[in-house]
Amino acid sequence: MIFVVFDMNRSQAKAILFFSFLIPSSTSFAQYASDAFRYSEINQTGTARFQAVGGNHAALGGDASTISGNPAGLGFFTRSEVSISPGLSNFNTDTKYIDRVTAAGKSSGNVANASLVITSQPGFQRKWKRTSLGISFSRQQSFQNKFNYTGLNNSSNFLDRAIEDANAAGYTDEDYAQELDDNQGTYRYLDHAYYQLQTIYPTNFVSTTEGYGSPYARDDARNATLQEGFFSSKGAQTQWTIAYAGNYNDKLFVGGSLGFSRIRYNYTHMLHDSIINASYFHSTTNYQDFSASGNGVNATFGLIYKFSPTIQVGASLTSPTFTAMRETFNQSVAANYIRGSITDDNGVDVGPRDRRISLVPNDFEYSIVSPFRGSAGATYFFNSSGFITGTLEFVGYSGMRLRTNFLTDQENDDFRTNNNAEVKDVYRNVVNARLGGEYRFGILRGRLGIAYFADPYYERIDGIKRDRMLYSAGLGARFNRIFVELAGTYSMYKATYTPYTLENPDKQFYTANISTKPLNLVLTLGYNF
Repeated sequence: MIFVVFDMNRSQAKAILFFSFLIPSSTSFAQYASDAFRYSEINQTGTARFQAVGGNHAALGGDASTISGNPAGLGFFTRSEVSISPGLSNFNTDTKYIDRVTAAGKSSGNVANASLVITSQPGFQRKWKRTSLGISFSRQQSFQNKFNYTGLNNSSNFLDRAIEDANAAGYTDEDYAQELDDNQGTYRYLDHAYYQLQTIYPTNFVSTTEGYGSPYARDDARNATLQEGFFSSKGAQTQWTIAYAGNYNDKLFVGGSLGFSRIRYNYTHMLHDSIINASYFHSTTNYQDFSASGNGVNATFGLIYKFSPTIQVGASLTSPTFTAMRETFNQSVAANYIRGSITDDNGVDVGPRDRRISLVPNDFEYSIVSPFRGSAGATYFFNSSGFITGTLEFVGYSGMRLRTNFLTDQENDDFRTNNNAEVKDVYRNVVNARLGGEYRFGILRGRLGIAYFADPYYERIDGIKRDRMLYSAGLGARFNRIFVELAGTYSMYKATYTPYTLENPDKQFYTANISTKPLNLVLTLGYNF
């Protein structure tokens, strides 16, 4: 892992350091750079119809998905419409850690899209034939995930991370006692909590006025550790969008929209270390809980031009989303002590009184500027039998920006400079591609789609290729005023997760390799009026 730790006090630096351990992203770089990417990546959105044809928004109209896609597509509406699209997401993961593979799964329901389109009466004697107003709620991306990992570690466990922190801080036992007294019995540091649990201890027993101190060690350091990790996340980025579009002479369709996004993300992670043939502690456990929320705004402008009844092209530009984020990180540690294993000279048990200690929550606020996006595409109609459509989508990931006003002036500058440099070093601009089609037979429609997402990283990290394919299919039925659509999207991608890192070359740490197979189902029910 590579970390960016800024010139700030020890508590703030450690908060940022430990946050970066816990982000199961497709890279192990600085946390806030990976956060900016997580909250900026969009896969498949909209109604079941548009998801089934690969998420193509650029050159198709007449569907509520265009409200948050290419708003010019609203100009194709000839009737007003209301629709809702409930969804079901299912995730299955296989995780290899050291010597074992562990499976996990998770399912959740959601609302993929809900929309209302109000269309004006036609103006037969005017060039501007009609206009439409659209309002939609759309699920832009999902943060649902779950994976477990298990492995027998013959070299290290999480206590070695706390030992390195204790050695770096250089605290003595007197320093730890004073720190606890100064902070009214609260714990701010991971090494402090583990020291209080007696799972790490000073090896320098030369008595001085400063007390005993580093280097620190742990018991049973040569014993193997069975490590078990459990990670679960939830949340989504959703968006309310207001769009307006017009139809000029049934040739040119122009539209614009304003989007108000909302981010909610939470994960919990537990790492349980069981010591084989333990002498003093059966096990130690590290618990983490992270929550983040944010609100943002963006704008989109789009055009679609109809060259003939069979060919039309379209393009849209979406501004960066300007998002204000707030997050909280909670952490606690626990130890399962073997009673009577630590005694004084009189044989009295002097082991830890506490079994679990919670650290002071770490709060932080910052802002993200997401990438600029641009799409262009074309659609070919086979008369009334169906169509084929394709889109190229530019995403400027290297243009993501982060800043904060939460720290001191110098620390704010360091945060902005270091994280924005990290974004430029790690992420590159990409062009994604989508292709889809629809075939009509009577009132029924059959649809297929495929989407390719290019690797957004400059360098391959952990040996993983991170470009992805999404495959989609769907069926629909359209009656006079009612329509029903069903779509499914399947993909597979790989990621890595490193529970902790160590500087000591004699202590090896490991990375979990995660294979995720998400399946998303969407059902759209609509009514024209």
